[in-house]
Amino acid sequence: MQRRAYVPGAAALLAALLAGCTGSSGDGSQSDNSNPGSAGTASQAAQPGRYTTLPEPCGVVGTETLDQLLPGIGEMVDEAQRTKAYEGEPTLTYDTDRKVGCGWKVESAEATNRLVIDLERVVSYDNAVSDDSQAGELFATKQDAADLPEPTATEPGSADTDDGADEEDGSASADPDASGSPSTDASDSPDSSGSSDSGSLASTGTSATSGPASPAVPPADLQPRVLDGFGDEAFIDDELGSSGSTVKQRTVTVAFRTSNVIVTIEYAEQPTSVGAVPDSKEMQDRARKLASLLADSLGG
Repeated sequence: MQRRAYVPGAAALLAALLAGCTGSSGDGSQSDNSNPGSAGTASQAAQPGRYTTLPEPCGVVGTETLDQLLPGIGEMVDEAQRTKAYEGEPTLTYDTDRKVGCGWKVESAEATNRLVIDLERVVSYDNAVSDDSQAGELFATKQDAADLPEPTATEPGSADTDDGADEEDGSASADPDASGSPSTDASDSPDSSGSSDSGSLASTGTSATSGPASPAVPPADLQPRVLDGFGDEAFIDDELGSSGSTVKQRTVTVAFRTSNVIVTIEYAEQPTSVGAVPDSKEMQDRARKLASLLADSLGG
């Protein structure tokens, strides 16, 4: 008799438990909203950059271009030494998928020229920030570090208009000092021998000019500035340093961004003659043309 009295109680308890379970699963309040929310966030993730790889850095500059940027390379008599000079020296990096570079250094009777190119592929690890945006932020920091002067008013057709630089250089590069020093032959017409499509950086020798006639400070239209004409954004810097009190080295830097790749070109020249000053316009023309060639090779 006691067993029968206990069974209805157990049945009631079981029925209550079943009712509770049925209610919690049937009212829809327990549906998991985390997955749909996560899916929505994922669908709004920023797009990746255009570039997923980088080119081989020492192979992106052709021998003809190197002949023009590094005049002394053609003076090398030893073939093995000349071949090694053309090959360049890869920059030591620990992740060639993200950052690569190459450098060349050539000495001649008139000057020592150095060229370094650096390519960096930017990847954002924040789903809310695209690779392009991340690269843009890094480029802005790089430009700020260059401390470019405030732009000054320039006359129409000045050298800071990149699109017309090639056409203007043939006439604008004539230097009244060119007849006074054999080292100024390069300033006759660095650009008039070809357009940027041909990849020409026309040069007939070192860009150094001797004597006080060459200005130590570039004119307004050759001052460090923002550039147009290639990449998504670009700038050029021009610095004249000194080693001791008589030999001056000029370093021209061109940097540009194409999507999520940042390219930096550093082109330097140090004359061997006491008092000689490298020509700012010619060095800037060469560096800008190389930048344009690299931008074209990247599809930017």
